[in-house]
Amino acid sequence: MNKKVVLSAVQPSGGLTIGNYLGAIKNFAKLQEDYDCIYAIADLHSITVPQIPKDLRRRSYELLAVYMACDVDPEKSTVFLQSHVHQHLELSWVLSSISYMGQLGRMTQYKDKAQKSEENLNAALFTYPVLMAADILLYQTDFVPVGEDQRQHLELARDLAIRFNSKYSDTFKVPENLIQKATGKIYSLKEPNIKMSKSSEDENSYILMLDDPKTIERKIKRAVTDSEANFCYSDKQPGLKNLINIYSAFSKEPVEKILQTYEGDSYGQFKLHLAEVIIESLRPIQEKYNRLIEDKSYLEEVMEKGASKASYMANKTLRKVYRKVGFVQI
Repeated sequence: MNKKVVLSAVQPSGGLTIGNYLGAIKNFAKLQEDYDCIYAIADLHSITVPQIPKDLRRRSYELLAVYMACDVDPEKSTVFLQSHVHQHLELSWVLSSISYMGQLGRMTQYKDKAQKSEENLNAALFTYPVLMAADILLYQTDFVPVGEDQRQHLELARDLAIRFNSKYSDTFKVPENLIQKATGKIYSLKEPNIKMSKSSEDENSYILMLDDPKTIERKIKRAVTDSEANFCYSDKQPGLKNLINIYSAFSKEPVEKILQTYEGDSYGQFKLHLAEVIIESLRPIQEKYNRLIEDKSYLEEVMEKGASKASYMANKTLRKVYRKVGFVQI
């Protein structure tokens, strides 16, 4: 019996935070045991905002090394750079012909970025949800694990699959969101009402997966808690609640046990132990990453094999699409 297909793609747009790790990448290794997993490095999506080419190339290698340091096995999963599989762009063009301007204009991320960066209001920023739909539909994907901020994009992929199937006959699977056991959403260490993000101007608001122990200790020490003295898991104390969620996610201890352990202790003691938990959890990942990133030829071998495997799968879908829309095939 064939396994269901799961696809996930991450942009190589900078260092990954512990929020990225806990919310997505940590689960990649588990998923590959039960599904046919396709893990893309979405470098095509990255150029919707200005990039320094050499930095983009470097970060693509780094993200591949992070995937593998988190136990993504290229023998079990299909791991590749999006730009190495030309069918993504080809399917995106076909899907653009059935995508409506109004629907793309209502995309929340587009509206947010348009307000923040009017001087870089390029066409790719407007149409990249169509490319994202192509990423998904190209592999006859059953499930896409997405958070709330990407739900709109998955809905577009579903709409385009249904629209194409209705117009040309059944061609695409209609993908669904893979609901996983929820990790408490990880918020900024400085503003616990907003999501932890690398794009924050304050580097003390996030912890990167590759931060060294001293940096992690410093950032946790500076994390906001609350003026109230009681150690409590409450929306009235969002800073402390966020730190408890991080502790629980890394240690796998339930919130209730953490509350019992630190009842009556100072925030300082809790923060010290939290930093230790994060450091020890990330240590094996960082050690494996440091070995992998030094072996560029091996990483390129993984990229090449992954692209070949992905291209073979993608081509089966694209040939079917081209035939149905009326293109002459030779």
